[in-house]
Amino acid sequence: MRSTRVVAYRLPPETFEPWDKFFISRETVVPLEFVEVGDLLARHADAGIELRIMPSLFPLWDDVRETAEDFSGIRLRNAV
Repeated sequence: MRSTRVVAYRLPPETFEPWDKFFISRETVVPLEFVEVGDLLARHADAGIELRIMPSLFPLWDDVRETAEDFSGIRLRNAV
């Protein structure tokens, strides 16, 4: 997590529209710039964001589903 190269894409907002809980573009978008994110652990700590290392996300996700009405788990299909 500290050494992985992560890049944020800055995109022009003109073609994006709200869709469900996301924003989508129906046409090809060329990034305006790429920004190196840097050390993710340090960025979380600097922002005061709690970071947990867990063997599985599913017990946490079960708790979230019971307590939150508007929360997306779209990327959980990649969880082990």
